[in-house]
Amino acid sequence: MIKATNIRKAYAENIILDGLDLEIQKGELVAIIGASGAGKTSLLQILGTLDRPDSGELYINNQPIHRMKDKEISKFRNSDIGFVFQFHHLLPEFTALENVMMPGLIKGKKNNHVKENALKLLKTLKVDQRASHKPSEMSGGEQQRVAVARALINSPSVVMADEPSGNLDSNNANDLHQLFVDLKKEFNQTFIIVTHNRQLANLADRVIEIVDGKIVMND
Repeated sequence: MIKATNIRKAYAENIILDGLDLEIQKGELVAIIGASGAGKTSLLQILGTLDRPDSGELYINNQPIHRMKDKEISKFRNSDIGFVFQFHHLLPEFTALENVMMPGLIKGKKNNHVKENALKLLKTLKVDQRASHKPSEMSGGEQQRVAVARALINSPSVVMADEPSGNLDSNNANDLHQLFVDLKKEFNQTFIIVTHNRQLANLADRVIEIVDGKIVMND
């Protein structure tokens, strides 16, 4: 499903990613670990089409991302990739339901269809009772579940998460970790998760460790 070949990225003389090769199959839950500055987030941003490598090739669903123009990439990203970030990044002036609906409306889907799917996702993630609440009226754990629902609204090929439980207490973090496992099983959803949390990494199908811009473990 995802194939990255000889991915390189540098800022000035600082090499961030040094010729990485990586393949991820549909339905895998993959954890990417490594020390701060190892290149984890840079790799996730490239796989998520938020950044371009200096060189190398990236295919997602057999689509040559590295050959696409910016507008093509933006359209592909909205349709095929969902994101979950450490600090939720929910829009504060909108309700939970409106936040979840946003990517679907941007894609051009009909309002009623998007709303119906958003409510189903909020119910699946057990935050449907917060549908009319704004982020400031929700707990951190509830906000992160809403962020996961938003990531899933367009039925993406892959969900990419950057330290998704890093801002949560241990109980909410554990709940979120189990949620990823449950969603993988229920929807055969592919997840790529950058994390420092060993417990979350241990739940993954595969752990990839990066040291100094290179993969040193991939099993």
